[in-house]
Amino acid sequence: MNKAIIGKKIGMSQIFNEDGKVIPVTVVEAGPCPVVQKKTVEKDGYEAVQVAFGTISSKNVNKPVAGHYKKAGVEPKRILKEFKFENCASFEIGSEIKADIFAAGDKVDVSGTSKGKGFSGTIKRHNFHIGPMAHGSGYHRGVGSMGSCSSPSRVFKNKKMPGQYGNTKCTVQNLQIVKVDAERNILLVKGAIPGAKGGIVIVKQSCKG
Repeated sequence: MNKAIIGKKIGMSQIFNEDGKVIPVTVVEAGPCPVVQKKTVEKDGYEAVQVAFGTISSKNVNKPVAGHYKKAGVEPKRILKEFKFENCASFEIGSEIKADIFAAGDKVDVSGTSKGKGFSGTIKRHNFHIGPMAHGSGYHRGVGSMGSCSSPSRVFKNKKMPGQYGNTKCTVQNLQIVKVDAERNILLVKGAIPGAKGGIVIVKQSCKG
């Protein structure tokens, strides 16, 4: 991986391309992300670059974390992530990764936390078929049979049942960057990405590209 950045989902919009066709895009505030630490094979056993993103009040930063940022000469941030770049040695502590690391036409994978839908039944959560809708049924949206009674006399693990729906980390792969606004640190990504407005997302070079 050569390109990655932390960002915040602003919302969705649409733009027109050169042919006059409408392209739905998601607006992402990407960076700037200062480099806080460099992990090396000699000291840490692997190579990685630790970057930060987002503003935070100093009263919400404890002393160990504040010291970590002070050592790098960087103002404390809300988010701290590691990226395993192929050329970690080229990054310097205190330097910033900005939106212009990407260009229009690049393929990216976007990771974020999906919207939470609360406790949901199997029809909404797993797309189960609805039950008979006749008046005598009395069982329209239930989970249905969950297993045999005599053997194995239990419900197997990972059985699709009602429960928490959403609020999980997910990734949408192979999206295209339509436009990069380096001055405002804005990326326009074609299509939808996970999460609600204001959610933190990770934009990185596509693994399929």
